[in-house]
Amino acid sequence: MERLSWNSTFFRFYRYLCSTELAIALFLTICLLAIPGTFSETRKIYSSPLFVTLLGMLGVCTLACTVKRIKGLPRYVLLIHGGVILVLAGAVVSSCGFVATVNIYEGTGVNEAYRWDKNADMPLGMELTVKKIYTEYYPVTVKIGVLKGSEKFTLFTLNTGESFKLGDYTVRADNLDPAQQNLHLSVSRQEQLVGTADTSGARELPADFPYDFRLVAFKNRVLKRTWVDLQLSKDSRTIAEGSSEVNRPFQWGGLDFFHIQTERDRSGRAYAGIQIVRDPGRPFVFSGFVIVGLGASLFFMRRIFGKH
Repeated sequence: MERLSWNSTFFRFYRYLCSTELAIALFLTICLLAIPGTFSETRKIYSSPLFVTLLGMLGVCTLACTVKRIKGLPRYVLLIHGGVILVLAGAVVSSCGFVATVNIYEGTGVNEAYRWDKNADMPLGMELTVKKIYTEYYPVTVKIGVLKGSEKFTLFTLNTGESFKLGDYTVRADNLDPAQQNLHLSVSRQEQLVGTADTSGARELPADFPYDFRLVAFKNRVLKRTWVDLQLSKDSRTIAEGSSEVNRPFQWGGLDFFHIQTERDRSGRAYAGIQIVRDPGRPFVFSGFVIVGLGASLFFMRRIFGKH
């Protein structure tokens, strides 16, 4: 059998695979393809077979280049190359995942979600229920008119959560319902709660309490935080429960459940937008970033402190 030489087709291909020219060509092609994907809402280009193949080829090229020169490369370069390869491998593995979205009314559940990679509603394999929707707002500036009998008594300007004095009583502005233009208040005397009232006229106070309240003006509320309680069930059996909010997803079974919006329909019913993400390549990508960071740190340490 004729021995393989470096001029054979295999070794010519191997040398080309290890070449800087191929790595640069692949990198530039990936960058050019990523430009339209940056401005596209669907970002389909990143999961397309062509883009994933190019990422895989760049990873193989980097691996071959590293193996060929492994004896002459410093440790920090090996770390950086290894981290880059791990990040590229993670990106390829992530192409097997998916992103799905669905709107769910409070107190109801669904068993399907819209898969963006399939452009269709697909089964979840379980029922996803939004048990409760929570919203928290920054304090709102309000003006409260105080009546004593039928006479105007005084006017207070304060933020929700703050209190004002009425003789022996302390009145706290609890929360504002802008849709009903109604402010809820609690009334205390000597640090003891004596009752509640609101600016629409409803009250649960002692009969001898001499004051009534009116909402004169208020500023628009600014949302501070919103989150939801989720439940996963299968065959009428609860398999998981948890809370989700922006940047703090509920995680279960390799899935991330992100709460992306809270809205109301025309009838006033609240619903939550839920994004469901499966990203199997994320651990590889994060590990790769850590390794690249270690390699870069080692490089700077060598530059600052020298070889010794």
